[in-house]
Amino acid sequence: MLNIQTFDARAGGNVLYKALAHPLAAEALGGLFARLRAAGRYAVYDADGIIDALLALYPDAPAPDAVFVHATEAVGATRAGHPARPVTELGSHDVATVLVAAFDADRAVARARTLARAGTEILSLDAARIPDRLLTNPRRYLDRLNFATNFVFFRDEGGLSTRLVTANYWAGYGAGPVRLWLRLFDAAGAVLAEWEEALADGPSGYALDSAEVRARFGLGPFTGQVFLHAVGAAGHDVIKYALDTYATGNGASLSCTHDANAWPSDRYAGLPAPRADERVLLWIQNSHATPIPAGAIALDRMGAEAPVAHGAPVGPFATVALDVADLLPGLRWPAQVEVRTGRHVVRPRYEVVRDGRTRIAHVNVERADLRPDPAVAALPDSLGRGFILPFPVLPRDRFRSIVQPTPMAETQADLPLRLDVFDAAGTRHASRFLGRLPRAHDLALEVEDVAEGHAELVYDFRDGGGADGWMHALMRYEDRESGHAAETSFGAHVFNTAMTWRDEPQSYSGPPPGLSTRLFLKLGDGARHSFACLIYAASAPWHPQSDTTLLLHDETGAVLAEERLRIACQGSAMVWPHAVFGEAALRRAGRRGYVIVRDTTCRLFGYHGLMDARGGFSLDHMFGF
Repeated sequence: MLNIQTFDARAGGNVLYKALAHPLAAEALGGLFARLRAAGRYAVYDADGIIDALLALYPDAPAPDAVFVHATEAVGATRAGHPARPVTELGSHDVATVLVAAFDADRAVARARTLARAGTEILSLDAARIPDRLLTNPRRYLDRLNFATNFVFFRDEGGLSTRLVTANYWAGYGAGPVRLWLRLFDAAGAVLAEWEEALADGPSGYALDSAEVRARFGLGPFTGQVFLHAVGAAGHDVIKYALDTYATGNGASLSCTHDANAWPSDRYAGLPAPRADERVLLWIQNSHATPIPAGAIALDRMGAEAPVAHGAPVGPFATVALDVADLLPGLRWPAQVEVRTGRHVVRPRYEVVRDGRTRIAHVNVERADLRPDPAVAALPDSLGRGFILPFPVLPRDRFRSIVQPTPMAETQADLPLRLDVFDAAGTRHASRFLGRLPRAHDLALEVEDVAEGHAELVYDFRDGGGADGWMHALMRYEDRESGHAAETSFGAHVFNTAMTWRDEPQSYSGPPPGLSTRLFLKLGDGARHSFACLIYAASAPWHPQSDTTLLLHDETGAVLAEERLRIACQGSAMVWPHAVFGEAALRRAGRRGYVIVRDTTCRLFGYHGLMDARGGFSLDHMFGF
């Protein structure tokens, strides 16, 4: 496993990781490492505690001869395989070169030059900065907004294309001009194209279509990934998006998946085992400029603790499809698969192929930093039912709605859960205790209690069990007529209480409680209509009805129309933009137009997707900002 810190639940993403792993930084670091090799023995002044992360990400870098620090409490600690020595001893070590492991390193370089022997060459990580033209804040290199980046699975091959949609939500946080730097990698990790695109001023819509990119650069078929870097961002340092996979020609496949989460994890969960008539492919996409070693990627039946390794390396920025049945033969749905990636990849995608149709979904980060917390079972009455995970129940006359709880932390030994089911008006029709599910459970439950509405997983400790608040589930929807399916997965939160517990109820910006909504809903493309299922989940009683506004934006960000919507507390509503605003208004909005779901009185949770006349549909959870 890579010895790197990529994400902290309190601080967010580790900007140092993103600065070191950036593809342009990797190229510059290659030049720096070449200089160190040519110099022979070298020492490191680890001014900012960076050297271990650097060498973990680039294991082929030349190893230092000694490491020096200025923090007295760090003296003697192991850094890069050496006991750290006081920087005051730098001059007693006979090397021709010292690497100052820091960015914005002028002061640290001056300090090292004073303490090192005369004539010693002093280098720093400033030699591996990405170009200033790609920095939002050139004055502070490790500003998180300098690395508003993400990866996206991108394919235009085999009758399937991909289309990313989002909006310039940074404009809402005061950003000026924003542009994207993009690099497209093929399956082998080779660069197919590199370009920049300026986003329109204001909250404009944005789309990136693989077919258009392929035509623009004269490319052949490809499956790979795009690295996106936003310059000029404000407020958010992650590029949020929805990604549609659609069939070209007259194909039947259609699916939608969420953004890539931006930071690698050691383990992921929420990967379903295949049914007997399915093939499940896990797409492994190397997020780094160094190969993933053979055996570093492994699959395991959830709870078995018997991982089976993929025996081949994965090249830098390469994309490889692993057939779950090859590594775990005979394993069948509703068994679950745990993915072990050793922090080499961001949130992977998986593809399910059945009856000539394919669908794409994503796994989720399995937390290593959580432990069962008795406080979750003892939340005060003011937090009501506490953590809840809401999901839609689609119209039963056409769809089957299936839920499967998924362990999403390494220490989750059991899941004490209950299922509460509500109709669209907020009336609870059923409450079913699911038991104290073991980690290796294979429960997949069809919700049949209402014709249409939503359901919620909640903790229920009547038989004991532990909880950490990181409750997740996989939701699968099957069309009874066409056989098409869609699936999504997400986690629980505390919803719509004025009282807070730690960072719940979460807010899109600022501290909790999160009692407002700003969700992004894409539009269809003429052949396919977009929809959203909006759920007014409430851990405790809140406003009897939402006060929701649907705002139709054109691709420049201008508001063309708005409509009011009331949703009952603990109720839900299906929203079809073409029915709310009319087809003519959607044509004026354009293909990059979108709807913002806005509510300042409560926090709604939503799922969105597309449907077509051939029985194809997609569904995933919405994103907000």
